[in-house]
Amino acid sequence: MIAPNKPTLLGIPFDANSSYLGGAILAPPLIRTAMNCDSSNSWSENGVNLAMPEIFGDAGDLELPADASAFPLIEQGIENLLAQGLRPICLGGDHSITYPIVRTFARYFPDLTIVHFDAHPDLYDEFQGNRYSHACPFARIMEEGRAKRLIQLGIRTMSQPLQEQVNKFSVEVVTMSQLPALNRLEFDGPVYISFDVDVLDPAFAPGISHREPGGMSVREALNHLHAIRGNIVGADLVEYNPTQDISQLTWMVCGRLLKEILGKMIAG
Repeated sequence: MIAPNKPTLLGIPFDANSSYLGGAILAPPLIRTAMNCDSSNSWSENGVNLAMPEIFGDAGDLELPADASAFPLIEQGIENLLAQGLRPICLGGDHSITYPIVRTFARYFPDLTIVHFDAHPDLYDEFQGNRYSHACPFARIMEEGRAKRLIQLGIRTMSQPLQEQVNKFSVEVVTMSQLPALNRLEFDGPVYISFDVDVLDPAFAPGISHREPGGMSVREALNHLHAIRGNIVGADLVEYNPTQDISQLTWMVCGRLLKEILGKMIAG
């Protein structure tokens, strides 16, 4: 049994809703090993030693089918952790997993604010005939009222249909050209971080399915993560595709991102 209120890793190896390339299903165990790689030490930038025993938990990886029946299993996996008072950090997987994750969070935190790092708004009502595509999770979340606020950082692929969805759901979008936005990340109440690795410029993170040039540097992303002020109750790290990586660059970036998210949640 993991002590209550601890950040707890949960792998969600699922990429059946990827619209372009598969491979993100392989990411969860690799992200763990990257965080623990001996090429770096165990300390986060804000001074948390992640090598300390029992400082965070790990619930392992879910076993999931590659079809729609995975979503109820994801919800149950999150429920099992939240019911113990834990704070899940989910390792994806494609971005469609955020929908069942947040559905469950909303039952515990009705005033949830989502801070979403991404190149894409992921607000399509449907994409390629799939309403549960990784291009659609935030449309499902917002239409069901699962979050009070949705703030998106790093967007650089806005289209007219997406802008209509932004307007419909009153999404707060900060495009790449509007960064930095460090002064817009102080919140009252519970905060959930959803971090899509393709928010980063592919020069820093080539191991993704949808490379969108013109993105954040790793330093810019970390600065914005560290600027978040609020009660961070959970997070996800998604869309790392190891099959597209070059010289393990993205692998190491994901390890660093996980380390800093953990440090942020542990330090409060």
